[in-house]
Amino acid sequence: MDKVTDTTTENRKIDHIRINLEKNVQFPRLTTGLEKYRFIHQALPEINLKDINTSVTLFGKRLAVPILISSMTGGTDMAYRINQHLAEAAQAHQIAMGLGSQRAAIENPELAFSYQVRNVAPDILLFANIGAVQLNYRYGVVECQRAVDMIEADALILHFNVLQEAVQPEGDTDFSGLLSKVESVAKALPVPVIAKEVGWGFSEQNVRDLVSAGVQAIDVAGAGGTSWSEVEYHRAPTEYHAQIAACFADWGIPTAEAICNASQAAPHLPIIASGGLRNGLDIAKSIALGATMGGLAGAFLKAADQSVEAVDELIRQLSAQLRVAMLCSGHATISQLQQATLQKV
Repeated sequence: MDKVTDTTTENRKIDHIRINLEKNVQFPRLTTGLEKYRFIHQALPEINLKDINTSVTLFGKRLAVPILISSMTGGTDMAYRINQHLAEAAQAHQIAMGLGSQRAAIENPELAFSYQVRNVAPDILLFANIGAVQLNYRYGVVECQRAVDMIEADALILHFNVLQEAVQPEGDTDFSGLLSKVESVAKALPVPVIAKEVGWGFSEQNVRDLVSAGVQAIDVAGAGGTSWSEVEYHRAPTEYHAQIAACFADWGIPTAEAICNASQAAPHLPIIASGGLRNGLDIAKSIALGATMGGLAGAFLKAADQSVEAVDELIRQLSAQLRVAMLCSGHATISQLQQATLQKV
């Protein structure tokens, strides 16, 4: 546990970056569940590897590979450098990217620069990001539109982080009556709204409710990767707060289960699989379970802390792993992969 006393939004962002880079914040026991699924190997796929097409279209933009650099950070000088590295590589590979919560820049417009990446990524599919709970703390359509305009985003993520807020000493914990406010934002904004968990997954009923409210995509962000209760454990200012956070280290809906929940509840809606995905095979499994694309955060954060080249290398590895998985399971396109049958083991 690292004692933290400064609880401003900007300093909280610095804490989050530092802890994710320096500490083990993975779920201690709970896994993504993806390891329980296996492709049926095709020794005779009748496909040329070089002919495999990994492209997808989401919100009118073509992605060369169905990979999302998941929302991570912003609001600090360090975050600016990380986001620039991520965006430059995303542009080169034609993949999607989300920014971290923009609350810091809504509160202090001087921090907006740390989120702005269109200078190096003019064409990528780019997601703005606001905490859904802020709709109960004087945020509304105006602030959501400011987040979109700030970074010239193609869509807005509303992230749901109830457990993280609940174990933060300074957390915003009024989640009452939130669905109707989500609906108001989804109806008013000129860009699509994405509902995103941050590592504990959505239930099937959650997804049904969000779709009814007008959300146009779901990022399931299930359990099994980074545990934000573990992050908050390391931020805890007292042993009392640390033990509250530690109690929930293995809380949540595993990612594979969360993908299935979303696919059942909204079979025609774009589903982003995230939460503990570690390689291109995990992305392939997620797509076969019903996702449109796969998102990673932790691996990209560590790469971006090094260089653009490290991010570039990670994207190339993920893309190659996905293509090999498609070849060896006999699927030449992402739409074919979405129809794949997985064995439960």
